[in-house]
Amino acid sequence: MNFSDKVILSCAVTGGMEFNRKHPHVPITPKQIAQDALAAARAGASVVHLHVRDPETGNGSQDPKLFREVVDRVRDSNIDVVINLTCGGNARFFPDPEDESRAGPGTTVKSVEQRTEHIVENRPELASLDVTTANQGDGDQEFVYLNTTRTLRAMASVFRDAGVKPEMEAFQAGDIMFANSMVEEGLIEGTPLYQFVLGVKWGAPCDPETMLYMRNLLPSGSCWAGFGIARMQMPMVAQAVLLGGNVRVGLEDNLYLSRGVFASNEQLVKRAVTIIEALGKSVATPQECRQKLGLKKR
Repeated sequence: MNFSDKVILSCAVTGGMEFNRKHPHVPITPKQIAQDALAAARAGASVVHLHVRDPETGNGSQDPKLFREVVDRVRDSNIDVVINLTCGGNARFFPDPEDESRAGPGTTVKSVEQRTEHIVENRPELASLDVTTANQGDGDQEFVYLNTTRTLRAMASVFRDAGVKPEMEAFQAGDIMFANSMVEEGLIEGTPLYQFVLGVKWGAPCDPETMLYMRNLLPSGSCWAGFGIARMQMPMVAQAVLLGGNVRVGLEDNLYLSRGVFASNEQLVKRAVTIIEALGKSVATPQECRQKLGLKKR
């Protein structure tokens, strides 16, 4: 099959960061997250990227039981979609202001085994592997997003042994260089999959030049996608398609359909489909996505 005109469209359904609580469509409970994932699939998404939230507070969670419920609800439906679970949690380091050599309140850093528990249990077709350590923020909180090279290599090994393809999320150019090294070391099997995260504060800028530069750092034969944060979500959909990549939309990255108008995941997917088709491409079906990435349906 010729995949040159097929674009993998991912929908990041909810995320785990703080969000505008006035938004009426951000899914919180496992049922709501699964329903939104399935609505995105019906609207044309090839892949759903899934986080979970505490049903009581709405805050991001890493509870394996919540991941299991969401995955079961999606898999038990009659709607086909590729499941991509986040594996970026339990990595926030808040240095103690009195002694930055020590972890302070709010630190969530856990072991590789704990960070990958829900991946091993659910064995999704894809899971995100955030190949970065960086200064980041969530609301008014600032922290170090801590993913050492030792930790990332160990997590990649867990993914490989579980038969889960990593989607290597790169927040800056150096992240790609380390991801390339893991490919060379044999920790990433098959066609490597990269995801460019553009527009995060203190990360790579969200503009065409940055996306082109990052694409040009990839090894030959790679598969890649890129997305922009907030108002740059749809412009980066177009840019990624023009550069031969794949795309991601969803409420994790952007809450609005237009200025002051809250979006739903379904609406964002439909708009992305329109852009992709207007540029002469078509959205890959879940099965075409599996063929393109060498995945086996669970």
